[in-house]
Amino acid sequence: MAPDELPRIGFGTLRIGDSTEVVETVSQAIEVGYRHIDNAQKYDNQEAVGDGIAEADIPREQLFIASKVNESNLAYEDVLETTRETRDALGVDTIDLHYVHWPAISGEEDRYDPEETIPAFNELLKEGVIDRVGVANFDVDLIEEAQMLFDAPIFANQVEMHPLLQQEELVVYAQENDMYLVAYSPLIRGEVDEIPDLREIARKYDATPAQVSLAWLMSIDNVVPIPKATGDHIRENYHALDLKLDPEDIDRIESIERERRIVDRGKGPWQW
Repeated sequence: MAPDELPRIGFGTLRIGDSTEVVETVSQAIEVGYRHIDNAQKYDNQEAVGDGIAEADIPREQLFIASKVNESNLAYEDVLETTRETRDALGVDTIDLHYVHWPAISGEEDRYDPEETIPAFNELLKEGVIDRVGVANFDVDLIEEAQMLFDAPIFANQVEMHPLLQQEELVVYAQENDMYLVAYSPLIRGEVDEIPDLREIARKYDATPAQVSLAWLMSIDNVVPIPKATGDHIRENYHALDLKLDPEDIDRIESIERERRIVDRGKGPWQW
């Protein structure tokens, strides 16, 4: 059984590289200290991630393993079949947290119908294939609609979140409803280095803009960033845990008015 709470920082596994690189990177991340590993069917690297987890040789009960159902697999039987396959590929008995990846509602294949998708999640909960349920890229209305159908509380909503997309409404909702907001693209895919406020704050602490962004996210109750990294950046990002920002620096970040959304695929509710 994984921890009841999400560790303060997780590790993303999207587009790391070939299978060998994925194994090495995931294993290295766990050895550095990450205990929350985030994956998805869409990433198409479940076996390599599972091999990296096994290679790190950390007791399973210390790890929190998350995955997501691809939007092309949202029909009832597809959810059941592909989730079991994902569980097996990851090499675990149970997926600790399983998300609906996108609430896509357009197209013949990429269709999210909560009355079709969510009962399959409930069946997987009963079977023990998954232990917690989550949603990703959902707004408040979609979360509340889904929660009426889930047999378990929604544990987390995973959304893009960083200093240029601060998700104030979803933060408040998560805090008021005992839910995690898991922040993907927390480093704006490298653009944190281009934000003057973050560079100046980083100099104050002898840190990097990436560490400042992660420390800011971790200063917010119920928010957990999941940066992706390779090489030396794995350890650098992890040590954002050691950075405690002064209140005035948190205020400065929260006052940034510029907005930038990185992941804008036409399948999120902000575009409907």
